[in-house]
Amino acid sequence: MAVVLAGMLAAASVQAQESASAREPSREATVPSGLDDASLTDISLTDVSQNQTSQNQDSPQTAPAANGKSLPDAPTPEVSPSTPSKTEEYGKQNKRILGIIPNYRAVSANTQLPPLDFKGALWLATQDTFDYSDFIFVGALAGFDMAGKSQPTFGQGAEGYGKYYWHVFVDGAVENYMTEAIIPAATKEDPRYYTMGKGGFLKRTGYAVTRLVITRTNSGGSTFNLSEIVGAGAAAGIGNAYYPAQNNQWVKTYQRWGTQVGLDGLFNVLKEFWPDINHAVFRGKY
Repeated sequence: MAVVLAGMLAAASVQAQESASAREPSREATVPSGLDDASLTDISLTDVSQNQTSQNQDSPQTAPAANGKSLPDAPTPEVSPSTPSKTEEYGKQNKRILGIIPNYRAVSANTQLPPLDFKGALWLATQDTFDYSDFIFVGALAGFDMAGKSQPTFGQGAEGYGKYYWHVFVDGAVENYMTEAIIPAATKEDPRYYTMGKGGFLKRTGYAVTRLVITRTNSGGSTFNLSEIVGAGAAAGIGNAYYPAQNNQWVKTYQRWGTQVGLDGLFNVLKEFWPDINHAVFRGKY
């Protein structure tokens, strides 16, 4: 029995050696010549590293959550192109102040207009003279003159007020046509008021007042305002033709001249600051 068991063990050992020797050639055949075990190890590690890099690039990055699970990264917010800022608007004039007072001669800030021809200047003067609000304004001035008895020969009451009224109206009409159309056509000046629109109160007020003596030419330059000074003076002189003759006729002429220029200066200041008043007080209603 022992002899049989020893024979079986010997036969199994021989078969194991034969099987191992048979596998050796097969292994040698799969390994390229010139590569040892260390080279195979390096190649395997390189392949694994490349595979991991490719997977990392293809798959989204994830961040570990508190509970151990992986969470995807937060989506990248879309960046919309910035909207260009709106150009600041200031000194924008409209055709009427408070919706009543004519404002046809005022030009908005930073606005360049072509020269005004004689026909356009005549229409401008006509608008200022026969606007419905002008009849109200003339009525107020006539009442003020009558209260001060500037022309005692006119008398009082309805008849006296009527005389004051039509004299004041004609004064304004002649002055409008002289300063806005006739004299500017001869001197090639622009009778319109160009708004400054920005700056301190004193600076803008000074600018508005100085427009009485400085104006633009049709070519865009600056010049002495003959239209205002000479035009208002001529209108005051023409008034002597329909006012009653008095000993102090020249004094009255200078008074009318000064009154017309002064009123134009006040209206220049009102025109300059009207866009600010309209925006701050009336929220652009007018």
